[in-house]
Amino acid sequence: NSALPSSVWEEVKASLVSIEEGTGCEFGKAENPLLLSVRSGAAISMPGMMDTVLNLGMNDEVCEGLAKKSGNERFAWDSYRRFLEMFGNVVLEIPRSAFEEEIDDVKYEKNVYEDSDLSTEDLKEVVARFKSVYEEADLSFPQDAYEQLSLAIGAVFNGWMGARAIKYREVENIRNLLGTAVNVQAM
Repeated sequence: NSALPSSVWEEVKASLVSIEEGTGCEFGKAENPLLLSVRSGAAISMPGMMDTVLNLGMNDEVCEGLAKKSGNERFAWDSYRRFLEMFGNVVLEIPRSAFEEEIDDVKYEKNVYEDSDLSTEDLKEVVARFKSVYEEADLSFPQDAYEQLSLAIGAVFNGWMGARAIKYREVENIRNLLGTAVNVQAM
């Protein structure tokens, strides 16, 4: 069960205020958006074994706000498409291949070979297609940044018992750890 106890969620929200104060940005707001990284904080490093979610807090409005704040619309839409893929795969367990098929189709249609060759308009199309991947999986992408955060924290905690992490601990003879912490920090 990835639901956070209410007392932990209240601590997360209170700590988020200090991140906002420290950065001068606001989580879930388009005008001056704060994007987060959600990652494992195990007592013993397990490189590549625990999932991470980057650019958390992206949604339709925040993407527009990030484009305005950065002065780089392509950067904002590329960040959004990366977040949609990462969140869908890590948090909602949608196979990464479903997203890769969509971006590969767009690259084929636009006759480009690299993701970096996609224009802003192309990336907007990729974002729309990535959202359809959620729908095809009978899921919906949460536009609410706080819902994203709660789900991502739960997913990182659950990753502790994922097959990769268990196997890594067996191979490396890592024992007697109770689990992992989850670090939430500004991007």
